[in-house]
Amino acid sequence: MTTNFLLVGAGLSSAVIGRHLAEAGHKVTIFEGRDHIGGNCHTERDAETGVMVHIYGPHIFHTDDEEVWNYVNSFETFLPYKNRVKTTSQGAVYSLPINLHTINQFYGKTMRPDEARAFIEQQADTSIENPQTFEEQALRFVGPDLYEAFFKGYTMKQWGCHPSELPASILKRLPVRFNYDDNYFFHKFQGMPENGYTAMIEKILDHTNIEVRLSTMFDSATTEGYDHVFYSGPLDGYFGYKLGRLGYRTLDFEKFTDTGDYQGTAVMNYGDVDVPFTRITEHKHFSPWEEHEGTVCYREFSREAQPEDTPYYPIRMMDEKTLLADYVRLANETPNVTFVGRLGTYRYLDMDVTIREALDTARQFSDCLTNGAAMPAFVKSPL
Repeated sequence: MTTNFLLVGAGLSSAVIGRHLAEAGHKVTIFEGRDHIGGNCHTERDAETGVMVHIYGPHIFHTDDEEVWNYVNSFETFLPYKNRVKTTSQGAVYSLPINLHTINQFYGKTMRPDEARAFIEQQADTSIENPQTFEEQALRFVGPDLYEAFFKGYTMKQWGCHPSELPASILKRLPVRFNYDDNYFFHKFQGMPENGYTAMIEKILDHTNIEVRLSTMFDSATTEGYDHVFYSGPLDGYFGYKLGRLGYRTLDFEKFTDTGDYQGTAVMNYGDVDVPFTRITEHKHFSPWEEHEGTVCYREFSREAQPEDTPYYPIRMMDEKTLLADYVRLANETPNVTFVGRLGTYRYLDMDVTIREALDTARQFSDCLTNGAAMPAFVKSPL
């Protein structure tokens, strides 16, 4: 039986779900409000320099999920790439995440791993037994000096509030290493698509049963005539924000070009609170197999998202979680719609997790179709 599906948004979630459904013989229509596919992963060549630019900020692919790794490589060749982040703090440059080199350089010492581990434990505030906030987590595990230098200012700029107002879980994602490993991620598979993410998503969407309509806005009245909707836009936006708006952080980019090598690395963070931007990214370093005379850089500024802004990071503070629960109830009462992706589920998702959930969603829908069961509003609960 051929079924007609409407997918909202032409990013990773819709591309993966749409491809799965199309290959099963169903008709897929994708509405995309922007004039390009790829969502916030969109890449394109800079006209002036030829550099492949991550238009909405850098996206680095890293995963331990072998099926997801094989999936993306079936559409685009991923070349080796290790994310090595530097930070400028208090007048010096250090490696992130905090590792043995960072610790020795910061304290002017030559400690071995076991010595550094004991030294950092001495710096830590061991009176904090059960850290609840970002600040408590940092003070408990690295102490005040490293917290002030590497976490406090950057976090205040990134999230627009004091680290004492943020949950400890945010910092738990950031490791401290007692060796000289400066690879930011620890996943088995890491790389960058040779021709950019947009080229990969174009190939995923290249199927006779998929129609993509760019510059096409969605409203719930357009769902008529479709058997099921997969919605990757903002969860609150589906309901016209009638209960209020969920909070997001957004990014402003100040693009500039130069010749040669501007900063010698792809990502340079700025940890001092008096520097208004969070980092500078130099995009040609994200494609180290290419050579370009010119270079393209972005200064990144983080702020609270306004209604007209592109949402990036869900805030998920207590007020948002209360409102989120109300929207989840509405979604669960809405038939024939499944909410997917970072915006649709109001969760911070890396690209590999987005693809994994999209694959799982598509497979679950196929099972529901076979068994005559109703598809839930969420395959992964936002709560």
